[in-house]
This record gives sequence, structure tokens and C-alpha cells, in this order.
Amino acid sequence: MGTPAVRALRGEIVHFLADPADCGAAALAHFADGLLIIRDGRVADCGPAEQLLGQLPADCTVDDQRGHLIMPGFVDTHVHYAQTDIIASDGEQLLAWLEKYTFPAERRFADPAHAAEVAAFFCDQLLRNGTTTAMSFATVHAQSVDALFAAAQARRMRMIAGKVLMDRNCPDFLRDDAHSAETDSRALIARWHGRDRLAYAVTPRFAPTSSSAQMALAGRLYAEHPGVYLQSHVAENRAEVAWVAELYPQARSYLDVYDHYGQLGPRSIYAHCIWLDDSDRARMAATGAAMSFCPTSNLFLGSGLFDLERAHALGVRVGLGTDVGAGTSFSMLTTLNEAYKVLQLQGQKLSAARAFYLATLGGARSLYLDEHIGSFAPGREADLIIIDPAATALLARRSAAAQTLAERLFALMMLGDERCIAETRILGETAFRRPVERGA
Repeated sequence: MGTPAVRALRGEIVHFLADPADCGAAALAHFADGLLIIRDGRVADCGPAEQLLGQLPADCTVDDQRGHLIMPGFVDTHVHYAQTDIIASDGEQLLAWLEKYTFPAERRFADPAHAAEVAAFFCDQLLRNGTTTAMSFATVHAQSVDALFAAAQARRMRMIAGKVLMDRNCPDFLRDDAHSAETDSRALIARWHGRDRLAYAVTPRFAPTSSSAQMALAGRLYAEHPGVYLQSHVAENRAEVAWVAELYPQARSYLDVYDHYGQLGPRSIYAHCIWLDDSDRARMAATGAAMSFCPTSNLFLGSGLFDLERAHALGVRVGLGTDVGAGTSFSMLTTLNEAYKVLQLQGQKLSAARAFYLATLGGARSLYLDEHIGSFAPGREADLIIIDPAATALLARRSAAAQTLAERLFALMMLGDERCIAETRILGETAFRRPVERGA
């Protein structure tokens, strides 16, 4: 066997060891002049350049990125690849949005060629925005899942996805049934789950569009296949919550419907989680279920404001989701900008450190992947982004005036967007590099 390939990046390194809300400044590791050593696609070491340069093999070339920030790749815990083409569609709230835009768009994914073209574009958009891991809905069509996994696999990304389960309260052209849902889901799990960096998610769209039989099926699939995920939506919109109460009058709450069918547990991720009470939040914490906070979508659809403070107080895992296409940007920086404002409206503060934690290690923890991604701890997969803090004239000016790292990170999350992602690397290899266009 040959000698393992060793690579090194030098620059300003920021990553997280814990949640700043719990551990304060000790949660953040910062090396103003740092060195990240990568061996065979994994982090070998990370620390001050002065200490680590002498440990490098004589033939190891140092990639000098001084002037840039080096951070772990972003983690998007909720997005819909099949809604890429309806982003920025005007004027509806959740239930009307589904009928007017979502269902017609998803119908097109019966065509494998269309699914493949959108999946390739979607994955490239994630990479150009610095997102290296995502949890995505596909559509009811098995070929839509095949297309997304194939596109992610070709780019060596971490992708979690699954076929949408939907057998009632939806158009006939998107309706499956208990038999086809089970047959397709089991085949997709066998074909894709655990292959390279891919994982399957059992995917009931939301409680109103699955019958009791299908909800029971989803719970069985989740229980019977170790390591699979489950993803859905809960308590996004008041009208949706009222509808669920009519459909499931025996349930204590919307979340209780999922609990009844065995759909809460480790690796179950629920988007939105706005109109929950503390009993719901405590139940999510107790079962290990996670919330995906989707601020751009919640604002765009007028759904409501996510309560991060209560989720944290009750011990719930929380990650961030762009929720494209109701979400309005693939950029996690833009998503952090909107998250700050959502919390401001409730008298809650989102520090820059907490924000970037949620976008990296927090997301990884929500997906139970923090032993693999989300930080630069030794042995972690070397998914990383190189950020240009002078990508625009305004950001460059504001960054130059900043006195502290916290101030610079805050400017980045409020003024930054995809132009700040100079490079995205997957397992240490370049997956996206932005042409140099400084001062835009």
C-alpha cells in the first residue's frame, strides 16, 4: 500500500467543539493563523500553524489560504430538491402553496431525465453555497430518489433523502398506496442506504397526506431498518395545525400523531416546529427527535416564528434548513441572516458563534453525524469551505473595521451570501471554486 496522501491548508480556522449557548467561548476553536492537516480525506490535525508546520512530510505542499476563513461545510437539515424551480413563487401561504406550485412541479419528476437534470443543478447549487451535507425531500416517484442519490454520489456529498409517502388529500397524479409505498421504499433502502455517503429517510410528507395505514407503514420502515432516518413536517402553519386536529381528533397535538405511529426517535427530523407547546418539545427531546429551523421559508409563507430559546431550554436538537423552494435561498449565510431577525422579533438573541454552530456542528448533531462531520476534530471527514471575507466591497469594508472575530462573523452572516464561498471541498478535494471577482 502507498503512503497516505497528506494535504495541508493554512488560513484563519474556525470550528466548534460544543454549543456556545452551553459552553460560551470554550465552544469555539479559533486559530488566527491555523493549519488543517488532511490525510486520505479526513482531518489528521488542526491547530496553530507555528506548531504544526514542522509535523508535515517533506513533500507536503501547504495550500496558503491566509486572508480567508476556513470552516467545516454547512449542513442543511431540510430542503426540497424537487422545488428548485418554484423558488420565489409569489403570494401564498402553506396549503395554497402546495396546491398552486408544489404539486404541479413535483408531477414532472415522473420523468427520469427531468429528475436527473434538476438533481444535478440542485447539488451544484448546494456546493456553490458551501453546503456539503443535506437532508432533502424527493417526490412520490422512486426515480426522483434515484436521481438525487446518483447526483450526490457523483459529487461525493453526504445526502439523506427519501421517496415522499402520500396516499390521500393530494392530487391523483401524486398519490401512491400502501403497497406501492412499501415496495418502492424497501427497494430504495436496499439500493441506496449506506452506500458511500448516502442515507435513506422514510418520508411521510406530513400527517394530512398519509392515511393511518401509511403512517403505520412509515413507522415500521423506520423501526425495521437500523440507521435509516425519518423526515417530515410538523406545526408549520396555523391552518395546517387545525386541519390535523380535524383529521386526528384523538391526538393530543399534531406531534402526537407522529408519536402514535412510532415516528419519533433518533434520526427523525421535523421541519418548522413553530406551533408546538412545551409538552411537544419535551417529547422531542426525550425521544431524540430533532427540529429543523427554516427561517426564510417561515417568513416567506407567513407561517410564524420559531422559538429557539424554548427548544434549547428543553434540550431539543436543532439544525437549520433552507427549505427551498418555499425558502428563498440556498445560502446558509442568508439563512442565518433571517434566523437572526426571526429571533429578534421574539426578544431572543442569536450570536454569530451560535449561528455558525447551528450551520455546522449543530446540524451534524441533529442528523446524528457529528462523529463524521461538522467540526475539524481528528478523524472527521474533511468537508470544508473557504470563505472570502472581502467578497463584496461592502463586506470587505465592514470586515476591515471589525475589532473582534465575533464582529467579523456577525458581519459575514448579515452581509454575506454565495459570493463569499471561495471554495468548497469534499473529503479534502475541490468540489467548487468561485472565479475571483473581488469588490463586486
